[in-house]
Amino acid sequence: MYKNNEWAVEAHGLVKVFGDNRAVDGVDLKVRAGSIYGVLGPNGAGKTTTIRMLATLLRPDAGSARVFGYDAVKESQIVRQLIGVTGQYASVDESLSATENLIIFSRLLGLGRAESKAKAEELLEEFGLTEAAKRPLKNFSGGMRRRLDLAASLIAQPPLIFLDEPTTGLDPRTRAQMWETIRRLVKTGSTVLLTTQYLDEADQLADRIAVIDRGHVVAEGTVDELKTSVGTSSLHLRVEQATDVPEARRTVEQVLQAVSGVSSEAGVITAPMANADLVTDLLVALRAKGIRLAEMSVQKPTLDEVFLTITGEGVKEKEEVSA
Repeated sequence: MYKNNEWAVEAHGLVKVFGDNRAVDGVDLKVRAGSIYGVLGPNGAGKTTTIRMLATLLRPDAGSARVFGYDAVKESQIVRQLIGVTGQYASVDESLSATENLIIFSRLLGLGRAESKAKAEELLEEFGLTEAAKRPLKNFSGGMRRRLDLAASLIAQPPLIFLDEPTTGLDPRTRAQMWETIRRLVKTGSTVLLTTQYLDEADQLADRIAVIDRGHVVAEGTVDELKTSVGTSSLHLRVEQATDVPEARRTVEQVLQAVSGVSSEAGVITAPMANADLVTDLLVALRAKGIRLAEMSVQKPTLDEVFLTITGEGVKEKEEVSA
């Protein structure tokens, strides 16, 4: 069925211009089949426009996009059979019930009457909406509408699902339920391309992430690769006796060979940790000096730090170019 089983999405040099605004300015993406791929960026970065081009809803002004090897422009009819798209707002009829909406979508996709009814019941159960099945949508909460919208996009069980900010405005519990559903989709064979402004969402779900800023991909990789790119992990030590802090800090600097970056505040010593093997030596040295620790932890850079570092540099570069 697929021309390419390895890559669900391959985009090269995608460009979309609206008037004077280059909303997408040369985006490259490669999404491996069977994975969750996160596209992360602030409002107006070009995430949704990129998704719309990949999903055949917008024609690129330049560049190319392929879905499982099929050209999104020249073979758009085939591509549309391979994808499901869920937008930021529920694309369903307000006056009808959840069941009626799903049955209509199913019939439009060619399912028979009995099959449509069974499919609607199955999806409402899957998304925890069975009790509200007969209620008109105008009585649904934002989270319920979002789940119904995702359910509607899955009627045909497409191999590639585009989720454009699927949890925007949801409460934490409903977001967690959506995350579980997204993970389950991938376990059952789908590929998910997810846009989000939530750093924790990308951290929780995505196998790989592209950071988009002002129409460009400014970084791409696994979560760990992106975190490593902005700095090493840091070691945090809390000393039991405040009087031991100066000596403990000197020991940390000597053993970890940390010339700079070691700080101490409120009894906690923080140091960059380039070499994890030296931590054992440090603990031995502290014990030999009779310095007792109340707490010790190792922290990687957060995705927030990655995002601020990457997009912050992008802003500076643009300012220098325009200066």
